[in-house]
Amino acid sequence: MSKPLLGLTCYSRNEDNRFTLPANYLEAVERAGGSAVILAPTTSNIPELLDQLDGVILTGGADIDPDEYGGTRKESVYGVDAERDHYELQLTRDALQRGIPMMAICRGLQVLNVALGGTLVEHIPDEYGESVVHRGENLNKVEHSVTIDADSRLAAIIGQTQIDCPSYHHQSIRDLAPQFKVVARSPDTVVEAIESSQFPGVIAVQWHPEYTAASDPCQQQLFDTLVCWAQDKRPASDREFPLPTDNTVEEIA
Repeated sequence: MSKPLLGLTCYSRNEDNRFTLPANYLEAVERAGGSAVILAPTTSNIPELLDQLDGVILTGGADIDPDEYGGTRKESVYGVDAERDHYELQLTRDALQRGIPMMAICRGLQVLNVALGGTLVEHIPDEYGESVVHRGENLNKVEHSVTIDADSRLAAIIGQTQIDCPSYHHQSIRDLAPQFKVVARSPDTVVEAIESSQFPGVIAVQWHPEYTAASDPCQQQLFDTLVCWAQDKRPASDREFPLPTDNTVEEIA
């Protein structure tokens, strides 16, 4: 049986006009038994690409243009790339319509929410304060705890209701897209994960599991589950999205 092929969105062009993506995304997919291909943001080839892909990962990166969700262009908003925004929003809607398994990571969760009508908090410290640091100085990643609903699919995948997560964001969900529910939050109540009974094949987290997946089985399990779902090549109406059978959810009071 051939390995399932997952398409990963890439970061915006760098100063050399090259599209980039950190290798730890690709390594996490490969450890899970999948093959990875990087998707450059050109809007003309989405249907053809989805015909070939078994799964999609919406990766992290810079901010979505606030115009896409009726937000405010604050000084803290950075790295806006209209080409990437338009591509990923359309890719997300088309992949959801086809029932293709999907993981949305950090910016990817925000793209997912905006694609379905949700909005964003433009800068977390402005509205939540700094009791929890979600991104370090000089755009460095940090770690903080996340509490997951015990009865969620996410908890069943990870096997725990509280974990420490690598974090690298300054924006978050404000108004949630109506198809989804919140299933995880940080201690300051910032939304950290969402899921939907309408889209059971979607894993959407605000943190960066790829950073620590090589050493943390809980984070790697997210990629393992996505690749497992991607192995199912049946039409969307016949697909199943099974949860791990060897995980007992460990609840922490």
